[in-house]
Parts: sequence; C-alpha cells; structure tokens
Amino acid sequence: MNKPVKKAGGMTSRWRWVMRLLLRRIWFRAALFSISSVVLALLAAFVAPFIPYEISTKIGSDAVDNILGILASSMLAVTTFSLTAMVSAFSAASGAITPRATQLLVEDSTAQNALSTFIGAFLFSIVGICALSTGIYGTSGRVILFAGTILVIAVIVITLLRWIGHLASFGRVGDTIDRVEKVTQAAIARSGYKVAVVPAESPDTRGRRSVHPEKIGYVTHIDLKALDEIAERLGCAIDIAVTPGAFVTPGREIAWLEHGNDKSDVEIREAFTFDHHRQFDHDPRLGLIVLSEIASRALSPAVNDPGTGIAVLGAGVRVMAALLAESRTGGSDSAHVRLPQIRIDDLLDDLFRPVARDGAGIVEVAIKLQRSLAEIAVMAPAAHGLLAVRAADALARCQAAMTFASDLECVRAVYRSHWTARAPAAGGANAASEIVA
Repeated sequence: MNKPVKKAGGMTSRWRWVMRLLLRRIWFRAALFSISSVVLALLAAFVAPFIPYEISTKIGSDAVDNILGILASSMLAVTTFSLTAMVSAFSAASGAITPRATQLLVEDSTAQNALSTFIGAFLFSIVGICALSTGIYGTSGRVILFAGTILVIAVIVITLLRWIGHLASFGRVGDTIDRVEKVTQAAIARSGYKVAVVPAESPDTRGRRSVHPEKIGYVTHIDLKALDEIAERLGCAIDIAVTPGAFVTPGREIAWLEHGNDKSDVEIREAFTFDHHRQFDHDPRLGLIVLSEIASRALSPAVNDPGTGIAVLGAGVRVMAALLAESRTGGSDSAHVRLPQIRIDDLLDDLFRPVARDGAGIVEVAIKLQRSLAEIAVMAPAAHGLLAVRAADALARCQAAMTFASDLECVRAVYRSHWTARAPAAGGANAASEIVA
C-alpha cells in the first residue's frame, strides 16, 4: 500500500529545484563571474579617493597597463583551449560511452568554474584597459586596480592548476561511471521513493477523481510541498500515480483524490513538471539505464571492454543497495500525499537485462553478473525469486552465446553455488533445472 508521508522536507519544491538547475547552467555561472570581474575593475575608480598619496607614488604608471595587456591576450587563448577540451570530452563521451552521460559532463562544476574564471579575467582586463585609457582611475585608482589584478592572477593560477588536473580524467569512462553513480545516489536520497520488493497493492481508485496532464512528455519533478498544501486545503489525501521519469500523455492519470474541482485539477497539474527528456535529479531509474548503456557500449564487438562492464555491475550493486536502504529507512515528503513505489523488477530489468544480453558470451562478465544478483538477493531476501529468475535467464543467454564448454561450465558453477542452495521462485527453478542439468 502507498503510505502517507509524515512531514515535508525531502524532495525539493519547484523553485528550489529550478534554482539548482539554473546554478548548473554554464552560461549563468559565466555571466556571474563576468559581472563580478567588471564590478571589480570599475570599483577602483570609486575607492581611489581613500588611498594615501604615498602608496600611490610607489606603483609605476605603466605597471598595470602591461599586466592587463598580457592578461587580455593570454586569457582569450586559455578560454579557447578550455572550450576545445570541453567539446572534445562531450563528443568522446557521446560517441564512446553514451549520449545520456554528456548531460553530467556539461554540468561539471570544475569545468564551468574554469571557463567562467577565464572569461571573467578576460573581461576584467579589457574593462581595466578601457578605463585606464579614459583616465578615470588617476594615480590612486591604479593602486586599487593593481591589487585587483594581483587577486585575479592568483585566482587564475589556482583555477588553471585544478583544471589541468581535472582534464586527466574528465570525460573518461571510469570518471563517467563514477558521475552516474554519484548523481543516482543523490537522486535516491532526494526523491523519497521506496522500492516495492514484493508487488505493492494498487490504491483503490473507485469513485475517486483522476487528474490527467495536458502535455506529453517525461515527468521530471513533482512539487510535493505544493501538492500537500492543495490536499490540506481540500481536506483529502492525494495519491500520485507516476514517478519522475514516467512518460505521460493526456490519457494517463497522474494523480487521484477523493474530491476536487476543475480549479484544483489545474493546481495539481502545475505541481508536475514535464520535459522532452528525462533528468537525473529525481529519477534513479535513469541512472541505472545510463549505467547499463555504458556497459552495453563497452561490451559491443567494436569496443570489447569487459572491464567496463564489470565496473558498471559493481556500481549498479551499490546503487541498488542505496535504494534498498532508503526503502527501509527513508520516508516520504508530505502528510497528505502518498507516493507510488518503484517496482524492483523494473530496476533489475533496467540494469541487468542489457548486460546479460550483451555480455552473455564473455565469461568474466557473466560470472560477475551472477554474483551481483546474488549480492542483491542477500540484501533483499523477499526478492530472491525475482533475482533467481533473472539469474536463470542470464545463464540461458550464456548457454546460447558461449561456444567454449569450459567457460560455460564456470558460469554454471557460480550459478549453482549461489542459486541452488536456496529454492528460487517456481519459474526460476524450472528454467534453472533445464539449464544446469
């Protein structure tokens, strides 16, 4: 059964979510750094009257001009180099890993800070040169501009060193797997959705009012705080019918409630955000899908990289462990809003089915897959039957794909050690008896 939440506070409101998205946009961060740089360059003209004349005479009149000229020319080149490196990383990730992973590279804070710092330093030097040519600084103003230039140079050096170190792993396969795992773990902690290890009972919708969307697209965010306020005002509970990542059309229900009106329906629709593409923020299933895509690309005959497939399975087990732990300890976000549960069989299919299909002929990947399913079964004993069925399916795929008998026998031995000690579900037992015999 869907359970009502006790208090609000996990899944963010729409405005907080929009602000987080805005802060991750590269143009926003670059604009913020650029405005700060221009303000710093012009600030010298206003602070100049407070600088003692003795200090002003110690700074040569041409010192600031020369430094700003060097900054202007060098920062333009460094900015071009950084943009080239970022575009190359995006292209490599899209072609060799998966196009869905490029979203995480575009939102990388280190890359955005580096590019924003270099653009900001370029604008600082250009504005400083223009202001010097007009003579608005005076002798005292040059001192402030000189101090600001030293500060900018220090920031540039620190940023450049971090950027050079970051480029060593930026866009690589291992780095991308870590990014996907991290953002999926964050989505698990943020969303508040629980995993249904056993099939959950559907809410009774007889005689209840259903709310349908007016748009077609993926659910990317649900404002639980707004829904809680609506439910409290109406004096009834709201059952959400979809989770972030679901593809909806006007014919699909997104919520049910006991009573309401056309105005409340509009308000409920406005609490749902739809987009043409899925987002990682509140959609753990997207993270598992991207992980499986990385493994599928690595296990293709053109790439033939079993190590990446094994690394993806390890990351997938950690994500599943986090999902199961959140299901045991986490709570929902509202006192009047009931969230649907994510079915564990959907999660298993998202992660393991592509790997079982594309890695069926590789003994190392097949063995790791069997062990990964067994590790999840230990964490979720109630789902042992579902996991046994998928282990038997993976073994059947290996029997069809492997041509070397010794490799197949190794996979069978691992299967027997993990899955025949305890009786799986009926379907898994029947499939396994035919394969292992």
